[in-house]
Amino acid sequence: MVDPTLAEMGKNLNEAMKMLEDNQRKIEEENEKKYVRNDIPGPLQGSGQDMVSILQLVQNLMHGEEEDESSQSYRLQNVGEQGHMALLGHSLAAYISVLNRERLRNLTTRILSDTTLWLCRLFRYENGSAYYHEDDREGLLKVCRLVIHSCYEDYTVEGFNVLYNKQPVIYISSAARTGLGQTLCNQLGLPLSCMCRVPCNTMFGSQHQMDVALLDRLIKDDINSGKLPLLLVANAGTPGAGHTDKLGRLKELCEQYNMWLHVEGVNLATLALGYVSSSVLAATKCDSMTLTLGSWLGLPAVPAVTLYRHEDPSLSLAAGLTSSQPVEKLRALPLWLSLQYLGHDGIVERIKHASQLSQRLLENLKNMDFIKTSVEDEFSSPVVVFKFSPELPNIDQMLHAGPASIIQHPITSNERHICDTFNQWLGEQLAQLVPASGVDVVELEDEGTCVRFSPLMTSAVLGTEVQDVDQLVDCLKMKISILTCTLQLREEFEQEVKRTVGLSYIEDLSWPGLGVVRYEYNSDGKNDDKQEKEAEKINTGLLKKLNELESDLTFSLGPEFGGEKNCVYIGMVTEDLDVSELVETIAATGREIEENSRLLENMTEVVRKGIQEAQVQLQKANEERLLEEGLLRQIPVVGSVLNWFSPFQASPKGRTFNLTAGSLESTEPTYVSKAQGTGTTPPPTPTPNRIKQRLPGKFPPITFNKCAV
Repeated sequence: MVDPTLAEMGKNLNEAMKMLEDNQRKIEEENEKKYVRNDIPGPLQGSGQDMVSILQLVQNLMHGEEEDESSQSYRLQNVGEQGHMALLGHSLAAYISVLNRERLRNLTTRILSDTTLWLCRLFRYENGSAYYHEDDREGLLKVCRLVIHSCYEDYTVEGFNVLYNKQPVIYISSAARTGLGQTLCNQLGLPLSCMCRVPCNTMFGSQHQMDVALLDRLIKDDINSGKLPLLLVANAGTPGAGHTDKLGRLKELCEQYNMWLHVEGVNLATLALGYVSSSVLAATKCDSMTLTLGSWLGLPAVPAVTLYRHEDPSLSLAAGLTSSQPVEKLRALPLWLSLQYLGHDGIVERIKHASQLSQRLLENLKNMDFIKTSVEDEFSSPVVVFKFSPELPNIDQMLHAGPASIIQHPITSNERHICDTFNQWLGEQLAQLVPASGVDVVELEDEGTCVRFSPLMTSAVLGTEVQDVDQLVDCLKMKISILTCTLQLREEFEQEVKRTVGLSYIEDLSWPGLGVVRYEYNSDGKNDDKQEKEAEKINTGLLKKLNELESDLTFSLGPEFGGEKNCVYIGMVTEDLDVSELVETIAATGREIEENSRLLENMTEVVRKGIQEAQVQLQKANEERLLEEGLLRQIPVVGSVLNWFSPFQASPKGRTFNLTAGSLESTEPTYVSKAQGTGTTPPPTPTPNRIKQRLPGKFPPITFNKCAV
C-alpha cells in the first residue's frame, strides 16, 4: 500500500512538472515564430500564398506596373497556338519526369528519336544525330570536345599534356558573331592562340565571305609549325549581313586536311524550302550544323538543335552530346509537340513567308535614290542590309575605289562618320515607327553603319506582315528626304554661324542633325568659373527661347553622354528652312538674353551699393537722434516717464533709393505729401521687344525705412 500523502505529493509534483514543461514549450514555440518572422523573406512567411496572388506578381514583373493594357496585349498577341504547344511541352516535361524509370526511358527515347528524324528530314541532313541545348553556342562547344576526343586518343587519360605537345587550332571567320572564339577557348580551357580568325575577301567575291585561299595558307603554316588543324566554323548567313561562305570549297579543304566543318547561320532555315540555293545546299554535306528553330518558327523557349554525324557513340557520350539520363532527353519535348502541330506545310509556310518579306523590301529599295543595298543573292537572300548613301564625292571613292583610295582617304574621314551617324538615326527611327518590322542597326566592317531587315529571325515572333513592309518603305521615303535636306544644309549652316558675331560652330560628327552652335558670352575680364556659369545660363535660356518658337525644328542640349557643354543642338530639318534667318534668330535671341543678364547684373550692383550707403546714413541718423533725445531717454523706465512728461517730437527719417537717378534721397517729402514721387514718369515694364530701345536706369525707386535698417 502506498502512503496517501506520498501519492498526493507525487500527483501534485507531476502536475507541477507538466505545467512547467508546457510553459517552456510555449516559450520555445513563440521564440521560433519570432525567428521565422524576422529571418525568412516576406513571400515565404506563413502558410504560403494563393495562386492568384502569385500569378499577379508574375504579371507585374513581366509587364511592369506603369504600362497600359494595350502594350501588354501587343506583347502577348503573337504567341500563337504553336507557341502554346511549346509552352505546354515544358509543363509536360515536368510531369513526365515523375513517371517510373522504365516508362520514362521508353517515352524519352521515342520523343528524342522522332524529333531527330523529323529535323534531319526537314533540313536535308541524312543519318544525323541531334543534341538539344538552351544556349545556341553550347552545341558548337560540345562538337569541339567531340573532335578533340577523336583527334587525341589519349586525351581522356592525359588531358592537357596531349594538347601541349601538339596544339589544336580552331578557325573562325572574321565575320562571325562577336566573342564566339573567346567563349570557345574559355569553355574548352584552351589559350587564345588556339583560335585563328580568317579574314574575309578583299579583292574578289563578297566582302563578308571567308577568304578560302588565305585559309589554305593559314592551315599550311600551322601544320608546318607543328600544330593540329582541328575544326572550321563557317557561316550560312553571317550575323551581320547574312552572307554565306563558299561551303562547297570549304568542305573540300576540310577533307584535304582532315578537319571538322561546322556550319551555323540564319540561311540554314531555307533548307526546308522546295528551292534552295546551291551555296546553302552545300551545308548538308558538313559534319555538324546548329539550327535555331525558336526564332525561325516563333516558338518560345524551345531549345536550339545541333545536328552532327559521328560513328562512335562512346566519344559522343564523353563529349556530352548524348546523355544516359532520361530527364535530359525531355529537352526535345517542346519541339516534338510543336513540329507535330505545325506539320511540314506550316513549317515551310513560315520560312517562305519570311523570305517573301525580304524580297518585297528589296524590290522597293532598288527604286529608291540615295539607298545602297548589300545582299548576297537578289533572288533568294533572306536578309536585307541597306544604308543611306548620299552623293558625296569622297564617300564613294573611299568605299569603292579599293585599298589605294583608302590609304589616301582614311575610312575615319568626316564624310564616313557623318553617314554612319545619319544611318544610326535612320535605323532607330524606322524601328520606332514600324516596330513590327523588326529592323535593327548593325556595324559592318566595310559598309559602316547599316540598317538590317532579317524577317527569319523576327517575323514569326513579331507577326510581321506585308503591310508592315509597305509601311516601312513609306517611312523610309519620308526619312530620306529629311536626311538629304539636312545633309545639304549642314555646310551652309556652318558657314553662316562662322560669319555671325557672337556664335561659335561646334563640330560634332556624331550628332544626327543640322549642327551644334554655342553663343559666346563676353566675359569682360571675369574669371573662368564665373564665365562658364554665365555661358551656361545664357545658352540654357537660349534653348528655352528657341523651343518656344513656332517651328518644326527640334532644339536640345544634345546626347546625354559625350555631348559638348553649353551648346544648342539642332535636329533634322526640311528643305523649306531659311538657314540665314535661323542663324540670325539664334544670334538675336542670345543677345537679348545677354543684355537682360547684364542689365540685371548692373542693377543688382547698384542696388547693393545703395543699400550699403543707406545703412551708413541711417546709422548716422540714429546717432544724431541719440544726441537730440539725450541719454536719459534711452533708459527703459526713465525714458518712458520722461517721454510722458515731456514728449519729444521728431520727424521720421528714412532713405529712398531712386533707380532712375541712381541716388539716395530723404523720405521726408514722402511723409509730408503722403505719396511717393519719383520726379520723373516711370517707363513701362520692359519686354523682350523693347530691350534695344530701353534707356538705362528707368526703374521705379526703392524705399528703405529706418526701422528696416
